[in-house]
Amino acid sequence: MKRTLVAIAVLLFVITATAQKHPDPLSQLEIDKLRDTAQDPLERLKLYVEFARARLQALDQARSNPKVTDRGVETHDRLQGFLDIFDELNDNVDTFADRKEDLRKALKIVIEGDSEFQSKLRALKDAAGVSPAELKSYGFLLTNAIETVDSSIEDHRQLLDAQIEAAKQKKKKN
Repeated sequence: MKRTLVAIAVLLFVITATAQKHPDPLSQLEIDKLRDTAQDPLERLKLYVEFARARLQALDQARSNPKVTDRGVETHDRLQGFLDIFDELNDNVDTFADRKEDLRKALKIVIEGDSEFQSKLRALKDAAGVSPAELKSYGFLLTNAIETVDSSIEDHRQLLDAQIEAAKQKKKKN
């Protein structure tokens, strides 16, 4: 019985510690802004692009800050924040597309953001003067982020093309 209680206590500690390592990627202010745009795809997706952009800007600032002692860990954490936001953006695009919302304007903004994110992530990958130890801290995550953005930009373009075509067909019927 005593061993079971100890095992449960250790398990709860591990779960709590793991959950604390990966905080909510959104601030309370960002959550409030998103809540206000729950039914407006254009405004909601604009916000996600804005939040993702802010995460990459914070990443750039952290990498150029001479006071940062462990750039590898800091880069990893900021990159994870970007990826969390970007995944939320993609989930929202999918949700609105499933609802048959008109996303043409919003997707143009998302695709512009995708292109910007793609170039910034590639620049990070090609950055000179990065030690192998530092790169080891975030290399896998960076590769994952690049692949995610590359895949998403293609998906977003295909969805935009499909929505443009659907709008043309609808206009012909009327």
